[in-house]
Amino acid sequence: MERAAGAACLTGDCPSRRHGVDRRSIAHHSEHLPSSFNRRGVHQPMTASEPVQPDAFGFAPAFAVDEPAAHTLPFVFNTGHSGAVYPPDFIAASRLDALALRRSEDAYVERLFAPVVELGAPLLRANFPRAFLDVNREPYELDPRMFDGRLPPFANTRSMRVAGGLGTVPRVVADGQEIYARRLPVAEATARIEGLYKPYHRALRSLIQRTARAHGCCMLIDCHSMPSSSLGRDPEMKADVVLGDRYGTACAPALIDGFEAAFRARGFRVVRNKPYAGGFITEHYGEPNLDRHALQIEVNRGLYMNEVSLATTPGFPALVGALRAVIVEVSRDLAEVVPRQIAAE
Repeated sequence: MERAAGAACLTGDCPSRRHGVDRRSIAHHSEHLPSSFNRRGVHQPMTASEPVQPDAFGFAPAFAVDEPAAHTLPFVFNTGHSGAVYPPDFIAASRLDALALRRSEDAYVERLFAPVVELGAPLLRANFPRAFLDVNREPYELDPRMFDGRLPPFANTRSMRVAGGLGTVPRVVADGQEIYARRLPVAEATARIEGLYKPYHRALRSLIQRTARAHGCCMLIDCHSMPSSSLGRDPEMKADVVLGDRYGTACAPALIDGFEAAFRARGFRVVRNKPYAGGFITEHYGEPNLDRHALQIEVNRGLYMNEVSLATTPGFPALVGALRAVIVEVSRDLAEVVPRQIAAE
């Protein structure tokens, strides 16, 4: 596909035009919300950065790191599925309208977790949408039915995620609708992986390494949202939050225990690992034996947004405040055991 000179932000608030990849976004202290939000939970423009030239795909930039004034917490937060900037040529190539394309977004998750920056942890966030490229997959997890031409021999074409149409370059949006009107050139997948996926993971890896050097360990929190319909009809699965640690392999028990206790103390219904145990990021970066821990947090979208119109609801600012309080509590409690006890578990 031809490259676009610009890209459309379908939320009406385009963070990619405010922050460069290394932009320092420092929010001042407030009781519940960072300064980038008003009291109704509406995102407000932050200090403007120098203009960033769009890349070959039209993103300006494709992702950003919001840095704290001081990196005081041994945490890194990641929102790889919250991007809402859609290249015009991608929209033109799709058989779906803009609202349907957005069904795959973890909409507004970067705003839900924005307070982590003022609390002392960096936040890495994608601006490109998950429907365009999914960084929570292997680098070459691709469906051969999507492409004209032969995929590289090292591509993983047989995973369950590929079978479901949700590979690195997705074939469908989250509700199963086909994205593209026709097959893509293999070079298109390669370009997205080399130009977006790999730089994103280099940035994430760098943040993890920097945190581990500074604090003796790193706790990566991979932040997502889940459709309420994905939880099924089983009353025991009706969760507000799902915590995924790859069934105990991606982080020390103290980390997931701390988050579960903090969420439950505030009235949230919490389930572990079902139906979301954590994807590629949790599995790949969770190395407890190296003092590097990864935990996936899925928040029920029904708590903060209308899942049909994708508009935020009055519950949004309260959820932002609750998430901030959870992180404060977990950080305080873990400070007594990090890194010595975490590393030993």
